[in-house]
Amino acid sequence: MNLKSKIAIITGASKGLGAAISSALISNDTLVYGLARNADLLNNLKNQLGKRFVPVVMDISNQNTLNSWVEKTFSKTHTPDILINNAGSGYFGKIDALTSAQWHSMINTNINGLFYMTSQIVPLMKQNKNTCHIVNIGSILGKTTRSEGAAYCLTKYGVQGFSEALFKELRSDKIKVSCVNPGSIATDFFKDSGIQKHNQMMHPKDVADIIVNLLKTPDNMLIDEITLRPLIPKPKH
Repeated sequence: MNLKSKIAIITGASKGLGAAISSALISNDTLVYGLARNADLLNNLKNQLGKRFVPVVMDISNQNTLNSWVEKTFSKTHTPDILINNAGSGYFGKIDALTSAQWHSMINTNINGLFYMTSQIVPLMKQNKNTCHIVNIGSILGKTTRSEGAAYCLTKYGVQGFSEALFKELRSDKIKVSCVNPGSIATDFFKDSGIQKHNQMMHPKDVADIIVNLLKTPDNMLIDEITLRPLIPKPKH
């Protein structure tokens, strides 16, 4: 795909990997609708990235609000070419210490929000005469597991299964579906669970560059899954 003048939607765009992907796409002259809940962070990012970044304050787990935005924003002559389902919620802890609020946060964002967004965008992509691409950000924990991560692993195994089934469903509609499964990235994603970023983790920009290269693959080539890991995962002391 030639990314120039393409239209992309990125969820969880305000910081971390989402912000890095937004920046990488805009450097390729893509128009980016960046969705996140924090208006201040989105506006700060717009100040950095310029007019090709369109901030959208949105909780993707709110289906009615999301549907209304899609209906108002897109049409037969203005359809998205790229969807990056990046928004995620994650908590680690013993299963009998995990709160209902934490459980529902992960299910509502990682699973329900993924469905709400994708099910609204796919009909628009089917109208698009060009090849389109959906990239779902999974996790290495959608391929393996770790102690005190049962609930989070469940959601990311769900993303993996959703992605694999969806690429089989949509490939004949010229819609690619790829699942990117990163290991630890140097963001504050798991800060609430006491897991701090460190210098041996992968950098958001490097992961974003891989995703952009994935989007640039020829129209007749589908890379359905990529797993990314830090070479040496332990922090330097």
